[in-house]
Amino acid sequence: MDLLNQLETILESDPLIDEVGLIHPSQFITLSKECSESSNSSADGAFRPANTKFWNRDHKLGISTEILLPVCKAAKSAFMDAMEQYKTHSDLSVNKHEDKNMVYPSSSCQSFESEVMKHSRALLLLSCDLGTAWNARKLVVSKKQQLPMFTDELHLSALVLSYSHKSEQAWSHRRWVIKMIAGKYSNLQQIIAKESELVEKIAERSKMNYRAWNHRCWLVSYMTREQMLYELKKSRDWAGLHVADNSCFHYRRRLMLGISENKQGDDPSYDVENYQVVKEELDLNEALIKCYIGREALWLHRRFLSLCLIRHWMTTTDGISCHSTSMANEINIFLDKELCLLDPCSTIQDMEFEDFEAQAIYSTMYFLWLIKQIPEFRKIELQEKLKAGNLKNILHKTCPERSFLWDVLEL
Repeated sequence: MDLLNQLETILESDPLIDEVGLIHPSQFITLSKECSESSNSSADGAFRPANTKFWNRDHKLGISTEILLPVCKAAKSAFMDAMEQYKTHSDLSVNKHEDKNMVYPSSSCQSFESEVMKHSRALLLLSCDLGTAWNARKLVVSKKQQLPMFTDELHLSALVLSYSHKSEQAWSHRRWVIKMIAGKYSNLQQIIAKESELVEKIAERSKMNYRAWNHRCWLVSYMTREQMLYELKKSRDWAGLHVADNSCFHYRRRLMLGISENKQGDDPSYDVENYQVVKEELDLNEALIKCYIGREALWLHRRFLSLCLIRHWMTTTDGISCHSTSMANEINIFLDKELCLLDPCSTIQDMEFEDFEAQAIYSTMYFLWLIKQIPEFRKIELQEKLKAGNLKNILHKTCPERSFLWDVLEL
């Protein structure tokens, strides 16, 4: 049996494979020892695994790096031949039953269709960025419109992502599948929940994975309000443990925007809940800023949260101006808390550690940005407080190339 047939036989015999990895030939011996596989020992007592090309156990598949090139060439050749034959017979894909006036799939076309799916699966596990193979699968699946086939596509792309975490083709294919499922099947929300879990799992293994988090942000448009609130709560701990990963905070911002946009009618309870969500996130952000020094992602996230609050105060649901007493009081409380945060963050406690200097720079730039966002009737007062707090000198000391920004504000 040639190598391609071996690979395809393994994939057929174990449909529950959930992880694929590329293994150096020398690692097969170690894997055999760990799994206590029986094998004949040589004179030196070393284990000799029976198969040093593929390893399949506990629904895990290992492929030797030694055979990647020949198997990939064979898979591509078999796939291209099958695809050419499939296209040739596509015009004859149905036969009309004369007596019952029913349509039956052509057996020959079904055979070529099966070959296309079989060879493209093997090919994509070896060369995941081959767009032609992904598109061929889209062509076949879109004609069938069957939920099991869509599920198989999600499973295949998950296998690809298990070893190629940043494969844009695989992530794009998953989005295509979800678009095809949306509005046609009742289990969409379950699929969306599993997608979010998959991204979190991959994000743990592949740090700063923009493609994975971008996919998770895209999922928000298919979530219900309850799902978005749950996702915001669930990702809270993860964000606290990965404060340098701006992609996670970008996802949380996307969730909060989705929550604010997803409301029914003019029910004021939604506005109250949205406001509370932002306030809780702002408190979390402050705690993380104090705990983790010099993390730019946290300060960028704080800008978004502050802007959400300011916009909420500027115009209420009844169209009341922010000059009202209640709104003015809330703005005063917010700005006073921000000024309390500035004092410890702008103090460089130790020049030997760059984190303290970075914290001072980020906090200073944040407050310069904040001045431009608040209502006009509070700008002068805030500028005076910042001047009294020696913010100008801090800016000159920590970031001299941007010191002109303070002069611009005073104009």
